[in-house]
Amino acid sequence: MTDETQKDKLRQHFARRVTTQARVVLDTWQKLRESPREAPAFQGDIAAATDKLVRYAQRFEMEKHAVAGQRLADTLAQWPAGTPLNDEITNTIQRSIDELGQSTLRRTDQDQANTPRTFRRTPVYVALGNMEIANRLIKQLEFFGFRASAFPTPDALMDACALHKPETILMDVSFGGEEHQGIATVERLQARHDTPIPIVFVSDDDGTIETRLRASRCGGEEFFYPAVDPGQLIEKIETYTHGNTVEPYRVLVLDDSRAQAKFMETVLKKAGMTAHIITDPMQIIHALEAFTPEIIILDMYMPGCTGMEIARVIRQQDRLHSVPIIYLSAEDDVGKQLHAMSLGGDDFLTKPIDPKHLVATIHNRGRRARSLLALMIRDSLTGLYNHTHTLHLLDQEIVKARQKHQPLCFAMMDIDYFKKVNDTFGHPIGDRVLRSLSMFLKQRLRKTDHIGRYGGEEFAIILPDTREGDARSVLNEIRERFSELVQPAGDREFNVTFSCGIACWDGEMSPTLCERADRALYKAKAEGRNCVIAEST
Repeated sequence: MTDETQKDKLRQHFARRVTTQARVVLDTWQKLRESPREAPAFQGDIAAATDKLVRYAQRFEMEKHAVAGQRLADTLAQWPAGTPLNDEITNTIQRSIDELGQSTLRRTDQDQANTPRTFRRTPVYVALGNMEIANRLIKQLEFFGFRASAFPTPDALMDACALHKPETILMDVSFGGEEHQGIATVERLQARHDTPIPIVFVSDDDGTIETRLRASRCGGEEFFYPAVDPGQLIEKIETYTHGNTVEPYRVLVLDDSRAQAKFMETVLKKAGMTAHIITDPMQIIHALEAFTPEIIILDMYMPGCTGMEIARVIRQQDRLHSVPIIYLSAEDDVGKQLHAMSLGGDDFLTKPIDPKHLVATIHNRGRRARSLLALMIRDSLTGLYNHTHTLHLLDQEIVKARQKHQPLCFAMMDIDYFKKVNDTFGHPIGDRVLRSLSMFLKQRLRKTDHIGRYGGEEFAIILPDTREGDARSVLNEIRERFSELVQPAGDREFNVTFSCGIACWDGEMSPTLCERADRALYKAKAEGRNCVIAEST
């Protein structure tokens, strides 16, 4: 091993020690941000970690880390001992943290990618010209469970994306100071990745069709002109994050040929779908009840009956009236194909089936079917289940709880003084509050829980396999965190609280359970609001 090789290995070793220590500082700050009330307990930890970073960086001649670390140490010294974090202290420290973060991200050491780093979740990157607005938005995003970072320059953003692909990017069209520089940066970023990064573009001064087309072509999912407030942006960012994982389509296939049915099953499973195969047409009713498909594929000609006859039977059931039906057949007579679709079918695929064509057809039909279903069962403002479907889900969960001998809780919550919010700030801001609470609940509750807008400012939550004490603890924590969330209203800000009543299922039917939860909510209102009350039977 040559002397130059040894020196290079030593440089890499020292670089890893410094960057690892820098990440200890960044992670410690993240813990402080997550628990601001407990921040004083970690005040000594972050100061000691920063001091160690500065000493390492100076010793190993890593100037950028040394300068950034020393600036952070000076900033931390301005934080009075034993005092909790407030907005002024947080923003001051965050600026130094951002500088340190950029110093760490810009390192080009080859082994840096192997240095462990802890993230709560894949990050959201914010690239806005105004860093003050960017930091305010990041603070709001963190309330909703996102990990977000802001960047001062296009190069800093490029370096960050090279290390960790973000869930989405909020990008100013002119980020970097020059016209359309933000779009140009995105074009370079997308060229580096096999799958595109969803981009939410904003612009204060350019909403032309030419700019919108260019933004769309490089992965722009949304384009806001003029730029909108943080609440709307967060709603859109939430749409394009992995927290909204698309459930696989449930596809029922009826084909009397076992070989063809097996082929279909293999193709669908490879495409990430859930397939249920039957070869006997007489089993269709049982399969529909047991599997509840989103899409049905029928062979056109089978012994004993035709696919068209089966389609007519399916369409006689109201709950299946909107489920897409796709015919499979070697029939190439267009007239007969059209006649078949007139009897309840939505599409026609000819054998032999091209797997890519099959998967594309199912995706197209599935997306449209889900969109139509959402219009029927979801509240248009919040995206939560509507009143009718919430009660339907409650009935289903009661049946499951009875069968499995599991606990079940039902909660009703109501935003406090909501009329005052509408009267003071206007109905659009009131709508924004409703959407922020719905998103807050979706982020913090389990996928197995059901959240509905019961009516007006009232929400309902179904908590399967949950005891009363656990439900009270979870919802009380959500209440506390939501009350800390700053609601923007132009140049003004305010906070909102909610009251909540919980009832634990005791073998009764859903109307009685709802009535008990409503009584608990009324009691919470009577006891001063902004609290969670459980009505034990």
